Amino acid sequence: MSLRITDATEGQLQVHLTTKQKQYAVPDVPYSIRANVGTAELNTLLSTLLKDSGKENVTKIKFDFLLNGEFVKTALSQHLKERDISFEDTIELEYVERYPAPEPQDCLLHDDWVSAVQAKDGWILTGTYDNTVNLWNTKGKHKLTIPGHVAPVKGVAWISLNEQTGVFASASHDQTVMIWEWNVTSNSVECVHVCKGHERGVGCIAVNPSKTQMASGSMDTMLKIWTTELHNDKGEPSATKKAKLEQDNVRTPVITLAGHREFVSGVQWIDNTTVATCSWDHTIKLWDLTLGGIKSEFSGNKSFFDLSYSPLNGMIITASPDKNLRLYDPRSKHGNFVKNTFLGHTQWVQTCRWSTTNEYLFVSGAYDNRVKMWDYRSPKAPIFELIGHEDKVLACDWSNPKYILSGGSDNALRVFKSKIAVNNATDD
Repeated sequence: MSLRITDATEGQLQVHLTTKQKQYAVPDVPYSIRANVGTAELNTLLSTLLKDSGKENVTKIKFDFLLNGEFVKTALSQHLKERDISFEDTIELEYVERYPAPEPQDCLLHDDWVSAVQAKDGWILTGTYDNTVNLWNTKGKHKLTIPGHVAPVKGVAWISLNEQTGVFASASHDQTVMIWEWNVTSNSVECVHVCKGHERGVGCIAVNPSKTQMASGSMDTMLKIWTTELHNDKGEPSATKKAKLEQDNVRTPVITLAGHREFVSGVQWIDNTTVATCSWDHTIKLWDLTLGGIKSEFSGNKSFFDLSYSPLNGMIITASPDKNLRLYDPRSKHGNFVKNTFLGHTQWVQTCRWSTTNEYLFVSGAYDNRVKMWDYRSPKAPIFELIGHEDKVLACDWSNPKYILSGGSDNALRVFKSKIAVNNATDD
């Protein structure tokens, strides 16, 4: 069978159309098409084929097309020419259902720059330049402003959360990390531990998968590991308890790891014994906590401002001041660690985060006031722009699959509702 959408003056191509989404499969035969078709014409062709296959109910669905694992974003002929692919061969085109666009939902205004954000279930933590931590729900209601730090808060991280109690940590330029316990019912919060040991501002923080430890990176070039365990002294008389609390309140690091030469700007856990860090010293390092040292490292030619690791695909995405994001595969042998470079921002890229439910997707925020959503199979252009910030974007988060969050120096936290299929999200 050969379906022709051709013009005598144009070159022709033979294409095979395949999909992993079985409900949208069409007959596996070569189709003859014009070489200069784009995704709109390919969608028209697919719609016809689906209808002919008796799948009228899905003919309105739009698809994107992949060639050798990369999205086709231009006319097919141009895509082939740019990659030196022969027009003589049968072209294998994989099609996938097009992602729905994220919808702007809320703009949560703060008193100062929003420099840190993380969601868990129906709750959002933010850290700001007025030295406070703020707690919101995903419906946009402000629940608490938490003072305690004496310098800007640069990192926030949930440790645990249930119906009664939330435990979270905040990292600040005041050289400390604080662990907080929030009583959900009374909506009151208490600082239970102050983690001291860094000699300069703390810029990033992350909690391990088992929630037993957290890692912090600082301008003092050190990576420090802390326990997240809460001391429970409820049975003691109040005077003893108070004295004990003050002494117990200060926590020292379990491990201090030296190796970076400049500010440790990003930290992520690979698993419970491996931490990844990035730094202004142009390196990414993987640390083995059981050995207490560096397992491997990769050098870039620019500073790194942030990194994000995905347990779904085993890869790391990084943000840099050269306007680019880069995809690293730490498992690569033979030194070719950079798998792709993503072009689209026009200023420093400050922040990046993977989706927690889709192995291909991540978001980034930059000094160009833009948040962008990417599919790593489409390096030349983001799949969506999330517009709304009026100044630099400093932090982003996609911990709750339903919400993409971004904070900026316009004092705003922007909330976008993600409509992308969610496998294991929790309802708020």
